[in-house]
Amino acid sequence: MASAPDSTTGRPDRVAGALLGVHAGDALGATVEFDSWEYIRFRYPGGVREIMGGGVFEWPPGHATDDTDLTRAVALAYLDPGDDVVLAAARRMLNWYEGDWPGRAPGRPPVDVGGATEDGLRAFAQTGDPGGSGAGPGRAGNGSLMRCIPTALAVRDRDRRIRDSMRISAVTHSDVRCTVACAAYNEIVAALVDGVAANGAVAAGAAVARELHNTDVLAAIALGERLDLAELARTGVTGLPDDGNGYVLDSLALAVAAVLDLRDLTDVLIDIVALGNDSDTNAAIAGGLLGARDGASSIPDGWLSLLQFRVEFTEIAAVFGRR
Repeated sequence: MASAPDSTTGRPDRVAGALLGVHAGDALGATVEFDSWEYIRFRYPGGVREIMGGGVFEWPPGHATDDTDLTRAVALAYLDPGDDVVLAAARRMLNWYEGDWPGRAPGRPPVDVGGATEDGLRAFAQTGDPGGSGAGPGRAGNGSLMRCIPTALAVRDRDRRIRDSMRISAVTHSDVRCTVACAAYNEIVAALVDGVAANGAVAAGAAVARELHNTDVLAAIALGERLDLAELARTGVTGLPDDGNGYVLDSLALAVAAVLDLRDLTDVLIDIVALGNDSDTNAAIAGGLLGARDGASSIPDGWLSLLQFRVEFTEIAAVFGRR
């Protein structure tokens, strides 16, 4: 059972921590994305403890991968939503896909994009309809869960937060496991930034899954409540359906286990990354919950200083924190 929240950590720090936690987890895990637990244990016997960049896509240290980039796209949509924040988010994500993005030559596509995300954004480019472009049932990757956290930070009304979470997921990931996972995750985040203890926040996420009658998401949350991340990192035996290799419910279970872990954010993220496979996305999703729990002040300065969008995310968080 998780301890009570630190009373010295205020809501603005937790809002910033949520965004920067995604970014930091992403950057930490990018070094070993797609690597196995065995290789990581051999190459980094003490775990990946610093943001180093590299990996299969040769990232500069702290550079955003698709996890952070698409989180930024959704966050920017909430700053300037127009008449429909879902349409605004879809347009920002399409900008990213088509090469209108910081740190990239104009028109140059991203080097890393998930298949469902690519298919959904291509469909949106053709139809202009964010509600009809998702990759469809049966494709339940973690590509919408990794980017959904801005909704939890920007929207105070619970019903709208659930609705936005599911609709923004469905732009690319319309499988109900993805849409409900995003809604449940964002209720956990919203509770954490309001100062609810981790176990109570997880209960809020489970309540959403129950209301939406999704037993798969409920089971993933329950699995996360049983996982011991230190043991998983020590043995490499996860017990997850897809071994943490991109399935949305694996990533949700790991994030729940992370936020219920009593250790510091850094130790928990190091263990998430040590599991390998989709290491950057798993760590980004878990990092969002840990940052919402512990605040931006819990993220090491050496990590923060390298993050590509640190300043911008801090400014966005300040806006969200006043809502």
